[in-house]
Amino acid sequence: MPPWRAPRTLPTLPLLVTVVIAVVASPLVFIVVQAGQSGWAEAQRLLGRPLIATLLWHTASLAVVVTLGAVTLGFAAAYLVERTDLPARRWWTVVLAMPLAVPEFVHGYSWVSLFPQVQGYWGAVLVMTSSLYPLVFLPVAATLRRFDASAEEVARSLGHGRWVTLWRVTVPLTRPALAGGALLVSLYLLGEYGAFAMLRYTTFATAIFTEYQLGFDAASASLLTLVLCALALFLVTLDARAGRRGRLVRQGATARPGPPIALGRWKAPALVGVTALTATALGVPLFALGYWLLRGSSTTLPPASILGAATTTLGYALTAAAVATAAAVPVALYSWRRDNRLARAAERTAYLTRALPGIAIALSIVFFAVRYAQPLYQQPPLLVGGYVILFFPLALTAVRASLAQVPPGIEEVARSLGTRPLAVLLRVTMPLIVPGLGAAAAMVALTASTELTATLLLCPTGTQTLATQFWAYTTGMAYGAAAPYAALMVALSAPAVLLLTRRTLGPHRIGDAT
Repeated sequence: MPPWRAPRTLPTLPLLVTVVIAVVASPLVFIVVQAGQSGWAEAQRLLGRPLIATLLWHTASLAVVVTLGAVTLGFAAAYLVERTDLPARRWWTVVLAMPLAVPEFVHGYSWVSLFPQVQGYWGAVLVMTSSLYPLVFLPVAATLRRFDASAEEVARSLGHGRWVTLWRVTVPLTRPALAGGALLVSLYLLGEYGAFAMLRYTTFATAIFTEYQLGFDAASASLLTLVLCALALFLVTLDARAGRRGRLVRQGATARPGPPIALGRWKAPALVGVTALTATALGVPLFALGYWLLRGSSTTLPPASILGAATTTLGYALTAAAVATAAAVPVALYSWRRDNRLARAAERTAYLTRALPGIAIALSIVFFAVRYAQPLYQQPPLLVGGYVILFFPLALTAVRASLAQVPPGIEEVARSLGTRPLAVLLRVTMPLIVPGLGAAAAMVALTASTELTATLLLCPTGTQTLATQFWAYTTGMAYGAAAPYAALMVALSAPAVLLLTRRTLGPHRIGDAT
């Protein structure tokens, strides 16, 4: 369906879009300015340290191995539940996606608290691969659910076997989904701090946090952040090229799902494989939470502490959700209605900020507050602002998707009756996209409630959220006291993962009776 184009728009809409995008894109500007203040000689000295080469090797080698592992596991799991006759496929689809409900630092806490020997490089590979593979599983499963089986049938008619068809036909047709999932995994790895701190593995994110926390060395931290941002932009560029090639391969195809492929004697090994995967990715965190909840019941845990942290977390998360959703409305309206440079630049800039690690955004906000807004330093508005910038792309995606559901021409009818543009927006458009606004707010609120890195840097003095209270207990090895906070964060995230799974995969699939 072609996008709906309104003949006129609110005269203030371009100005609102410019302001919102300027705020969302401000972190990268502040990081560049801060890094530039150190001077060229100092930058050479800081970036020439042997530590930089070590951090590059640690971060790059981990990103490559974990991404390859997540792509392999994610594709295999998606293929089994979408293209084969694996028993209880609908149940497995939900279970395989649920590790996303467990924040990465809770994954790290679960493994370290049960198996202290799980640490370092291989510990990080195990924990991050098992926790991040759903980022590949969901998009690949969505692609396979809408898969055109005629390409596989042509390959079979030419005498190719099942494995050759899988490698030469199925895998290439899912390449955009694989590339997108791999990008998400890589970006998560670049920005993750909590899990690697627990696993005692140093990456750029942990080094930046240490530079800032221990030495309050903003210039050095900003230079390291620039290197991290360069790595993120390099990954985004690779993904864009892979996606373009994938779209050319699929062009002109007509979706015709095929029947599930019989596993035969491979059915038992396939069941063992998905069981082992879910036991590692979901069973270990759930067992650890249950174990430490029972063990922690004998320790002192003031009920008011967790209630206060939960209330504070929800307060910040809901405020950020309201602001991010409100800010996304003008950008989504303008980018959907207009196909001009400002609309394209606004969308691309908004999504580009998604590639920035949370610690980079937090450091830029700290820099802004210290230099230009000292009274706001470590005050609630800065934490809300950090959440809004971090999760604005989520809100924009949801609002834009809801605008796509608006019937074409309905606003023109209202205007033809003499209604002013603002009245059409309030009385016609907004009521139609209310469900999308709710979904946007829910996604931002639930994601913000489990955010750790930016919260540690921006949280007001004396304020404790679920994430920061959990972090305070785990750094003191008080695993039992930390468990209720982790369990509450998982409980808050689970509905969002179910909603994401439903929205990504949709209700239709061949052979859903299984």
